[in-house]
Amino acid sequence: MIPWWALAVFVLGANFALWGTVSLARLASAQAARRHGQPRPAAAGPADGGRVIAVTGGGQAARRAPARRLTIADVAVLIPAHNEALVIEESLRSIMALVPRQNVHVVSDGSTDATARIARQAGAQVIETRENVGKAGALEEAIGRFRLVDRFAVVMLLDADTRVQPGYFAAGLPMFDNQAVVAVAGCVRTARDRRLGLAGNVLTGHRTRIYAVGQRVLKFGQTWLHANATPIVPGFASMYRTSVLPRIEMNPPGLVIEDFNMTFEVYQKRLGKVGFTMRAVAVTQDPDNLRDYVRQTKRWALGLWQTVRRHPPRANLFTAMLTLLLLELITSSLMFFLLPLALIVLAVPDVASGAPYWPGFGEVYSVVAAHLTLSAVLLGVVIPDYLLTCAVAVLERQPRLLLVGVFFPLVRMLDAVIALYAVPAAWLSRSTGRWQSPARRPVDGGSPVDGGPAVGAGAVAETGPAPPGAVPLEASYVSG
Repeated sequence: MIPWWALAVFVLGANFALWGTVSLARLASAQAARRHGQPRPAAAGPADGGRVIAVTGGGQAARRAPARRLTIADVAVLIPAHNEALVIEESLRSIMALVPRQNVHVVSDGSTDATARIARQAGAQVIETRENVGKAGALEEAIGRFRLVDRFAVVMLLDADTRVQPGYFAAGLPMFDNQAVVAVAGCVRTARDRRLGLAGNVLTGHRTRIYAVGQRVLKFGQTWLHANATPIVPGFASMYRTSVLPRIEMNPPGLVIEDFNMTFEVYQKRLGKVGFTMRAVAVTQDPDNLRDYVRQTKRWALGLWQTVRRHPPRANLFTAMLTLLLLELITSSLMFFLLPLALIVLAVPDVASGAPYWPGFGEVYSVVAAHLTLSAVLLGVVIPDYLLTCAVAVLERQPRLLLVGVFFPLVRMLDAVIALYAVPAAWLSRSTGRWQSPARRPVDGGSPVDGGPAVGAGAVAETGPAPPGAVPLEASYVSG
């Protein structure tokens, strides 16, 4: 008989326990340093509001020689866009309030709408590709044609539907004071700028929970100075030191998305470290309908496994932690895939009392009943999952999660199906990298960030930051 606590392990996961413990150790270390008056880590700067900002190991030892502090004048913003006319104006407005207008660059990737015209009218530097070459191809072409490596110290890769919040650069740029830091990952928040029905609230609430757990618990631990295991620098709003871009193969053939691959390149080629702070916030809309949610999650899942296929394992901490994540992703997905089938088998005798004696079904029922009970599912899956939702609702000050959280296990079952589908698909198929924007919708007002002020219009992002396969929860905050 499978005990309920064993099921709970699949719900929360070994990664959650591991990196949660590391996070607590890092927090204790930071508090001890403050009590003894020790200076903050080199990657932290005065703009971080007193919080510890961590970096992840992955390259040679940090060079401690002082360097000129980077400013927004050193940052090029690069926005790849494919048919984003409905949302790009708001994104440009938000970023141009933070950086000089001449620093903002847009590459319209085979757009057939007014994307390029709107970007030019807003004052951005704009180029257009001859055809839809995909996000990675568009980025690669734009970096060369705009000569960003020669002209800027840092490039920010920004999705066309993402709105960068005030304070992003004040928190993120000081992390480059550590000369070993080559990339800074932004902190994603879910936009709440539309009136949503039940399905929309369930899907966006599910992502809100993933972001809260993934970034506050997992990534906080993974980006400790002594660690080197952040699986992805999300492409929705991230910064790279331009000096390392020539060494990153940004657009290898056969990959559906680019950001997993860029992160793997940083680690496996030992290019440097990755920084992360919760204060470098950008807002993105998550899918509010099942069709866009499935399409987006499928892209991320394929992107993860395609990147794994491309990069052979190395003898380092990153590979070890990636292996743990993938093993847990598969085992947890199998559990959530088989769980509804097992529940149906266990419930049938309550409807038809003679079911245990049916030919064929009786044998299946005996096997399932010998290993699983409804009470074990309740104690090991339903209650732990909902308690996690309660914690996030308090942490994020989102009481609505308490209402929609009862449906989250169903979304995780869907995620499990997609995750399992992606494993063979990544080896049996090759992707062109071309993209197609999901349906764009006008917003009805309200708060675009959970618990934050209104910013403006947005759209459902197919390439925004979120999990590959989205199971298990603790491994599900990365983006594609």
